[in-house]
Amino acid sequence: MKKLDQLDFEILGLLQGDGRKSYTEMGNLLNVSEGTIRSRINKMLEDRIFEFIIHVDPNKIGLFVQAIIGIKTQLGFQEDVASKLQEFSAVRFIGAFSGRNDIILQAYFRSNDELVNFVNQELAKIEGIISADVSIELKQYKDSFSFVQSAGDGL
Repeated sequence: MKKLDQLDFEILGLLQGDGRKSYTEMGNLLNVSEGTIRSRINKMLEDRIFEFIIHVDPNKIGLFVQAIIGIKTQLGFQEDVASKLQEFSAVRFIGAFSGRNDIILQAYFRSNDELVNFVNQELAKIEGIISADVSIELKQYKDSFSFVQSAGDGL
């Protein structure tokens, strides 16, 4: 994988702003050819620097309950528990963390009842889980996947 240069970061910034922007338009904005844009994007995709995804608003598709669940696992069970959690479509993110919880996951549900069922029925079946600390999102202030900053952006 090559090191990203300023042009790569500028391309990523444009894509984050509007992933539908044409290569020709990006080339014009950055004063390079459409072919340069195409080859840079293809190389970054090949190197798995980014991927094109659709970011759906969960509320607009009926998923009104977002939960962050911290899980304590028995020693030696973290990998097995994380692997089993990956099977659930409601689970969007799973990560190993230091601190109070060994695993933290983010999941979306249609209702509180669906969340309660997930915790009491599904999580309860997974060997190696000691406890689950469930927090429900009450209000969202930011939800972003924009990691590349443009000139003038605040940290």
